[in-house]
Amino acid sequence: MSQVLFHLAFPVSDIAEAKRFYGDGLGCKVGRENPHSVILNLYGHQLVAHLSHEPLVPQKGIYPRHFGLIFTDEADWEALLERSQRQGLNFYLEPKSRFEGLPLEHRTFFLVDPFHNLMEFKYYVNPEAVFGEVEYTQIGDRI
Repeated sequence: MSQVLFHLAFPVSDIAEAKRFYGDGLGCKVGRENPHSVILNLYGHQLVAHLSHEPLVPQKGIYPRHFGLIFTDEADWEALLERSQRQGLNFYLEPKSRFEGLPLEHRTFFLVDPFHNLMEFKYYVNPEAVFGEVEYTQIGDRI
């Protein structure tokens, strides 16, 4: 199979502010844009920020909706963490480890953009846990 790219469209209330957060902050390459939307390259995946005139309200927690990336190299995860800290991005949940000592163990942190969109960035110690380890039932944190 040829390479497949992920696409996600999400609402924002200000295109320039979206470019600052995702471009300058997260390091996304900014692609095509118009007054109503902008394409962003997040590690080779296409995000499209669309201007919304509906009120954008914060969720009451990380569920049911968030998006993000799973890094296959811990150094890449750490580099994004350090960049996020350096850029002063807003952490919704600070970096931590989940399920320590289990095959599901992973490092994670959550960011929140200026439009209340939540993003999770993970690194699994055991790559099989991304889709496998089905004998375990743990999925995320209920906070």
